[in-house]
Amino acid sequence: MACADSSSDGGVSNILNGQVNLNNQTATLNLDTDTVQGNVSGAAVSGGNAIDITTMNNTNVINNQYVSTQNIDSDVYANVNNVGGATSLTSQAVCNSASVSMDPTSTNVDSTQECKAVDPSATLHANVSNTNSDVSLASTAVSNTFEEDTNAPYGNVTNWQINHAAVNASTNTTITNIGGSVSASATAIGNTGQIIHYSTGP
Repeated sequence: MACADSSSDGGVSNILNGQVNLNNQTATLNLDTDTVQGNVSGAAVSGGNAIDITTMNNTNVINNQYVSTQNIDSDVYANVNNVGGATSLTSQAVCNSASVSMDPTSTNVDSTQECKAVDPSATLHANVSNTNSDVSLASTAVSNTFEEDTNAPYGNVTNWQINHAAVNASTNTTITNIGGSVSASATAIGNTGQIIHYSTGP
């Protein structure tokens, strides 16, 4: 169930977002390629709740996101051979995600995220060979992520993140005969937040 509402009164935006997810999310990508002249890009993404808010007014935001489910899973299985360009493969699983960007005089943000999924997990299994350019492979699993940025001279942020879940990410690869650089990563995060307040004045 998801609920979002907004209103504007005299240059003020009031945004209320309520999201509740009680079901499993699963994304699976099976990719087999041979002899591609250009680039190869593949991704599997699963998520519980997500909101992206952008305003130019003075803004009040109340965000509540709750997930209670068994699994949020993302899986990539790839065999990639003979690629003329670059190869990029990603697997991403996120329980709750919120992004707020504002360009006003004043802001107020109150965000609560709770993840009770059993296992947000992202896995990537890849065999990559004979690629002329770069190879990038990444798996990322996150329970709660929150980002807020504004150039308002007055801004209040309250951010609550609660994680009950085990979080797992794995990248398993075999890579041979690569003409460029290779980047491989596996990232598992419970709670993460980024808050940027900056001034554009003299």
